Amino acid sequence: MDSPFETLGIDPDADEDELVDAYRRRVKSAHPDHGGSAEEFQAVRTAYEAIRAGYEPGDELEPVETDGRRPADEGASRNGQHDVGTARNGETGDGTGGAGSDTGPDPEPEPERRGARVEFLDYDVLTDRGWSLADDDLFEKAAESGLDGDAYGEVFVEPRTNLLKAAEDAGHSWPFACRGGACANCAVAVVEGDVKMPSNHILSEEMLEQGVRLSCISLPVTDDLQVVYNIEHLPGLDELRLPPQHARKMSAGD
Repeated sequence: MDSPFETLGIDPDADEDELVDAYRRRVKSAHPDHGGSAEEFQAVRTAYEAIRAGYEPGDELEPVETDGRRPADEGASRNGQHDVGTARNGETGDGTGGAGSDTGPDPEPEPERRGARVEFLDYDVLTDRGWSLADDDLFEKAAESGLDGDAYGEVFVEPRTNLLKAAEDAGHSWPFACRGGACANCAVAVVEGDVKMPSNHILSEEMLEQGVRLSCISLPVTDDLQVVYNIEHLPGLDELRLPPQHARKMSAGD
């Protein structure tokens, strides 16, 4: 079995910068979307965390905490957007409404969902319209602007699912590169609500205070969220990006 240093391709006396650079390279190439495998991807993450924790030759490796899913798992159902009910405020399906209408059997109630509702907005909309992340009514303006479903909408995030995966399961194409928290290609700004990241290797404290998170490893901890995606070119984030092998905003399945 390779040692963590062999897995990352560095010498045991490598410094912190060399370690981070090696991890960023290997975690991208190891991901199934980029020609690797789930096992290789996990081995790279385990090696990196072990070295940061003070690994010495002969130590036993402990697997790192993940979100409980394979990095390229497509097993989740694609139900990110809420369905609109067939009857509202007492109206029937044909709009006649009222008691005594011959409407047939009542519609089946929607199954109870567990997870979080995430309202999202593309940062390109802000630049096109002169809006700001600091606008208190940012999402109200977005909701009233008739934007298309990729620029503005909502997804439902099932438990133990990260934001990026939930968006992809709903048919959206958010930017990404490594999927391992080693770059800023998938960064989002959390405007309302909260998420947790199991680890953070690149974002500064200032960025975290501004609500910047990595969607590829961020799990919702509140029932409702508002996030702005596609912020990868904001000041401070551009230099943390990796050149993606896929075209910008191409989904993992393409």
